[in-house]
Amino acid sequence: MKRGKLTRKAILRLLVVGLLAAFPVSLMAQVETQTTTAAAGKATKEVSVEKGTVVSVTGNDLVVKMENGEIRHFANVPDSARVTVGGQQLGIHDLKPGMTLERTITTTTTPRMITTTQTVTGTIFQITPPISVILSMPDGHNERFKIPNGQKFNVNGQMVDAFGLRKGMQISATKVVEVPETVVNVKRVTTGQLPPPPPPAPDVPILVFVAIVAPPPPAPAPEAAPAPAPEPAPAKLPKTGSDLPTIGLLGALTLALGLGLRAIRTTR
Repeated sequence: MKRGKLTRKAILRLLVVGLLAAFPVSLMAQVETQTTTAAAGKATKEVSVEKGTVVSVTGNDLVVKMENGEIRHFANVPDSARVTVGGQQLGIHDLKPGMTLERTITTTTTPRMITTTQTVTGTIFQITPPISVILSMPDGHNERFKIPNGQKFNVNGQMVDAFGLRKGMQISATKVVEVPETVVNVKRVTTGQLPPPPPPAPDVPILVFVAIVAPPPPAPAPEAAPAPAPEPAPAKLPKTGSDLPTIGLLGALTLALGLGLRAIRTTR
């Protein structure tokens, strides 16, 4: 609540309701105060929305990344603070990183006028027209009242100004003070949402890997014995010899073969 500046001067009205000499002193003077409040204009309402994502929660300290990228640190968040998430009321220790928060701030400003009316009954102790009058109160103390410009008083049915007042008159003075006031009401409502679940795995065939155990490799074949080294070709005879012995040998063999065939035919 913010109290506005006083825009009107306190109004002092001295209304003389008549001579009260016939009444006892205890009934002569009374002090009554009455305060009333009335709307002095149309109320205005302002709504703002703030959105952010929880970055971290450490004890009662909250770090939020706002929608515009700003990082805000909320220190010493009270345990009584509540956030509505999924229809449940969560406290500061229930918040988790990744939650999205939304705070709606509704500010209502209502102008009004507070009027305080104070009525005092007393006896005129001193009059200084047209400036002020001093009244003697029933408890024995005196109090000065300022007389507004042009103020009229009713004395025995006749309207007179301050110069028509006399010491010893018993009058009733009413003091009216009006003070404009502005009432500001701020309402904050915070809601939140849990972080979205991870996306489901795509619907693709599942590959099953079958491990095939290869048979052990065959044992290596025994190494073949090394081939014997070829015999060295006979050394060629020097061409100093003649081919006649060979030719003679072939002739003898041919002759023997012919004789053998003849003998076979004879026996038949």
